Amino acid sequence: MKLPLVAIVGRPNVGKSTLFNRLIGQRLAIVQDEPGTTRDRLYGRADWAGYDFAVVDTGGLEAEDAGPLAIRVRNQALVAVEEADVVVFMVDAITGLTSGDEEIADLLRRSGRPIVLASNKAERRDRQEDSGEFWALGLGEPHTLSALHGYGSGDLLDSIVAKLPAVDAGPEETRLQVAIVGRPNVGKSSLLNRLTGQERSVVSDEPGTTRDAIDTVIKVDGEEIVLVDTAGIRRRGRIEPGIERYSVLRARRALERSDVAVLVLDAETGLTAQDAHIGGFVDDAGVGAIIAVNKWDLVEKDTKTSMLAERALRAELKFLSHAPIVFVSALTGQRVRRLFTMATTIREARRLRIPTSELNRFAADLVIRHPITRHGRALKVRYATQAAIEPPLFIFFVNDVRLVHFTYRRYIENRLRELYGFEGTPIRLAFRDQQDTST
Repeated sequence: MKLPLVAIVGRPNVGKSTLFNRLIGQRLAIVQDEPGTTRDRLYGRADWAGYDFAVVDTGGLEAEDAGPLAIRVRNQALVAVEEADVVVFMVDAITGLTSGDEEIADLLRRSGRPIVLASNKAERRDRQEDSGEFWALGLGEPHTLSALHGYGSGDLLDSIVAKLPAVDAGPEETRLQVAIVGRPNVGKSSLLNRLTGQERSVVSDEPGTTRDAIDTVIKVDGEEIVLVDTAGIRRRGRIEPGIERYSVLRARRALERSDVAVLVLDAETGLTAQDAHIGGFVDDAGVGAIIAVNKWDLVEKDTKTSMLAERALRAELKFLSHAPIVFVSALTGQRVRRLFTMATTIREARRLRIPTSELNRFAADLVIRHPITRHGRALKVRYATQAAIEPPLFIFFVNDVRLVHFTYRRYIENRLRELYGFEGTPIRLAFRDQQDTST
């Protein structure tokens, strides 16, 4: 299900990353007392008063005539604003109202998004009183807070939640939903065109929940499949600098409503840091995954080319070790049809349930095959259960969770895959001390 999105914007060094960390309860953003530290958007999840929502941190908005890096950061922030359901506009109570704040306020008014004005660094009474000057921005009441110390954050969250749209789950989606993700210029559009070509029956184009995106519904072998749109920025021709990074937010939002993601790579350029970045989002989202190496027809090959290419990808994308790799050509159609078959198989793997009785036999066998002893204590697996599907989540109750090393987690996952398949889907493992019966 797609979560409402809250974007935090403002001039550099007003405390956006500090607020982001406070809202999501983690220190994901790098916080330094230096303007321009946050150059890429960061994305997290928050909840308040029973509402779940996504939060995106942005780099500082600066004048359009700033340097090339500042322009790229600015454009990324504009993308976040376009996608947002609510925008938190942060200003600095110490610095006071600036011409930069006025320029940003004008930009946000034109966006049409609901805006919450937050005057940060206002832990002192005099700064709270001085924050009244921000009324001049015409964006309503300035909420005084200290993101660093937590002062005023509850009132700010109340205001954010009040402006969030109601989450309408609607009827349960039963059709297979496949997101085609990847950085620009790897051939996503060409692959989509091939997948929706004349050999397929295009049922309809439907508005997606990513703002202004259009999902394509096609029929393959009698089954409707939804191709989730992740085309990125294509409505604003003026936004060009740094476009390689724009795909991240769109990909993340599309993954929230997908069963399987096809991560498209360019066979000619090879794996890039941005490819791995988006692949990390695929893994975080818990969706099924396929790695499609496109433009394979343009690569000079011998009998070992594909084997060596796959080995190199496995070494770099260890977090997607469960994802099958297929070498395709959107231009010629080579192996493209396999993507449908793979996606269907992966969806079934994501829904697979292992009976508790069988899991407990599996757990008992683990210790016999691979006993673990540390500091004179032997690991004992008391009980195992599958707590969820999509993706599969297994909980193991043990005598001492400290005995479960990450290598043992990997061993358990490998055994589960060896016995039950789970191709293409991540597997989540959790361990609890025996006396902790919560899941």
